Amino acid sequence: WGRSVARAWGGGGGVGGLDVDGASGDSEAGAARESGPRSAGRIVMATVKGDVHDIGKNIVGVVLQCNNYEVFDLGVMAPAENILEKAREVDADLIGLSGLITPSLDQMVHVASEMERTGMTQPLLIGGATTSRVHTAVKIEPRYSGATVHVLDASRCVTVAGKLLDRGSRAAYTAAIREEYEGIRRRRAGPGKRAPLLTIEGARANRLQLDWGRHAPVRPTFTGTRTFPRDGAEGVASGHGASAAPRSALSSPSYDLDELISRIDWTPFFRAWDLKGKFPAILSDPEVGEQATSVYEDARALLGRIRRERLLAARAVVGLWHANAVGDDIAVWDSESRDTPLATFHCLRQQFAKRDGRASLCLADFVAPECSGVADYVGAFVVTAGEGVAELCAEFEAAGDDYQSILTKALADRLAEAFAERMHERVRREFWGYAPDESFTNSQLIAEEYAGIRPAPGYPASPDHSEKRTLFRLLDADRIGVSLTETCAMMPAASVSGLYIGHPGSFYFGVGRIAGDQLNDYAKRKGISVDRATQWLNPNLTAETPRG
Repeated sequence: WGRSVARAWGGGGGVGGLDVDGASGDSEAGAARESGPRSAGRIVMATVKGDVHDIGKNIVGVVLQCNNYEVFDLGVMAPAENILEKAREVDADLIGLSGLITPSLDQMVHVASEMERTGMTQPLLIGGATTSRVHTAVKIEPRYSGATVHVLDASRCVTVAGKLLDRGSRAAYTAAIREEYEGIRRRRAGPGKRAPLLTIEGARANRLQLDWGRHAPVRPTFTGTRTFPRDGAEGVASGHGASAAPRSALSSPSYDLDELISRIDWTPFFRAWDLKGKFPAILSDPEVGEQATSVYEDARALLGRIRRERLLAARAVVGLWHANAVGDDIAVWDSESRDTPLATFHCLRQQFAKRDGRASLCLADFVAPECSGVADYVGAFVVTAGEGVAELCAEFEAAGDDYQSILTKALADRLAEAFAERMHERVRREFWGYAPDESFTNSQLIAEEYAGIRPAPGYPASPDHSEKRTLFRLLDADRIGVSLTETCAMMPAASVSGLYIGHPGSFYFGVGRIAGDQLNDYAKRKGISVDRATQWLNPNLTAETPRG
């Protein structure tokens, strides 16, 4: 993978322990070997404060190292002051910021503002799944007088860095970026063609009307929470056929990894490596098939070792409760009497005007209203495949093998997603039991052909990441080793969480833009200030959204 993919991205060497020319496996020093070619430039990279995701950043770092850049990687959850201090210490030519969750966008704005305040001049590169050219142009670039560039993916990082550091092209390239971003801001500030927003009262009047008289929610087989594996009963004591555990094996029980490996959705795995295509067709793709096959074979080999030696552990906690919708909220009750609320999940409603009589959706629409008298239920879950990841990555990095370290994190993410899929399947068939006879192939499960949804806080239908705090408290998720950062990223990174909604007519949607009346109403319902609500919902607000 190292040699072929790095060459495809503009590099010449390999990765980690795979013969990287002029690159160092030391993520802190990141300096070229004394005998290697002259440095193309120095870049300080970091995943911003509150965020723990670094696969994409690490791939970019390796690609840059393959092209003779000195990379100083500050890892994850890096505060602005640490990033700026390191840049001054090493006399960096570039600074790169990465993030996956939406609160990281505000952290990037803060870093840009601090760079301006302290008089820094280095070009600032912005990347990560949550970032965009529009956000960079509208929110980040105006805060910093130096060059600010959104880098779409790893394949472009070398070209962008080269243009920013080349004396012959720097001025023209920077001017072109500034002109492009100014155009984006002008278009965003203009009237445009975006649908007008309804008032929150108008949106609620246009809510989805389900016939609760014709739907009888199924009573779950239990209410409360359960952890998995249960007392080790569903765990794997050792790899099949292994007579004794290796010294490095984890001692804690794990859910059967074989169940998860067989359910991996491989397409996003290749996307993490910036290899575009659908599995398994990508393996024979004329452009990226060779690289995809190489990384896939390496992944299968590493999975085999992880399974045999019990190097990673998968754990889950699942909860099911009595619940009803109360307005745009979902109230979770402690018992069938529904006298005492355990918690409330606060939901948001679409406000953009729609054609053809389509409803203004809210997740609470899929749960029976309290006034209906229908006894309904909701569930929640946290799963992780992250136990052991840090130790295994440290082992690879100590050996100078960045590639296997990145591969470990990418596979752990896929196992966590497969675990979420498997537990949702068991909820539908066993624990809630509203689809006991369901039978789908893995491809059908990936395509979500089943009844019910598992919306996650921080995603389009429920954009407020802070709702995870309610979910984690209900589930007592700390007992499976998963916690939240201050911006509600999950630790370990290879973790997934969400709600279970069982109505057969439920589906995913995006809330989209909201108006100031809903922002104020949401803050009041949630018991927080409008300023705090604005921080969590900033991506859903428009420049003209009134606050307060």
